[in-house]
Amino acid sequence: MMLRFKEFNTLITEGRYPLWVRTTVGVIVLQIRSLSSQIDNETDPIKQNRLISKQNKLLGYINGLGIGIGTNDPKLMNRLKGWRRR
Repeated sequence: MMLRFKEFNTLITEGRYPLWVRTTVGVIVLQIRSLSSQIDNETDPIKQNRLISKQNKLLGYINGLGIGIGTNDPKLMNRLKGWRRR
């Protein structure tokens, strides 16, 4: 039986993330890009290191979201949702 793309697309559930995850990751990516340009423009190495540490922290949050979505641990998911409200 041949399915149209629209029908096939509704059957796929793999790789779909909740809207709050996609939105959160989008906002974090924008912050990372902003920090990247600030790092490029900064001449003071100490300030650069602080900006890099902020950037690494945001990258860690994205990694945590990727791991959290792949698990069925409700406690971890609630922690990640709680971080978004901060």
